[in-house]
Amino acid sequence: MNVLNIPTVTNDKILIAIFGGFLMGLSVGFVIKGGGVIDGFEVAAHYTYKKIGLSTGEIVLFANSIIFLLAAFNFGIEAAMYSILTYFTAVKTSDYVVDGFEEYTALTIVSEKHEQVKEIIVKDFKKAISVYKGERGYLPKSFEVRHDCDIVMTIATRLEVHRLKESISEVDPKAFFYSQRIKEVTGGVVKRKGHH
Repeated sequence: MNVLNIPTVTNDKILIAIFGGFLMGLSVGFVIKGGGVIDGFEVAAHYTYKKIGLSTGEIVLFANSIIFLLAAFNFGIEAAMYSILTYFTAVKTSDYVVDGFEEYTALTIVSEKHEQVKEIIVKDFKKAISVYKGERGYLPKSFEVRHDCDIVMTIATRLEVHRLKESISEVDPKAFFYSQRIKEVTGGVVKRKGHH
């Protein structure tokens, strides 16, 4: 900072907190993604995650918020609030860099062509599936019409979900999809994320 002449972009504290947090989170995210740590506290947070279930980012944010609030006695509550906002933005950004594109999603498909759907997922996308025996139909104007079917569920990343939907829609344009974000996946045949 003493050598480089960095011009002042803005004096708006909100913009500084948000974009400063974004840039900080981006750099921290790349470090964690590469298998490193910043100050070692992430290691303790990861261990705590196994015990209480809060994410590493949430634990680090909580701990640093306490530090910021203690610092408020010396620097004022407003400075502490801006610091918490900056760190909150940084945590959300780093979480997205680390997990965003590879975030797991549970995709469930109801289709009359369920056998073809299974083949697409398993043979073309090399994904494991779970199959529920169910019924489709029960529409408002034809409630009495129903058919037995296999309800197919698979776990994929966000990027894979879009391609899966496109491929299945080519076979059955009327296929019904719904997806859910997955916080954690253990066991089964799923690509493992690196642990830091």
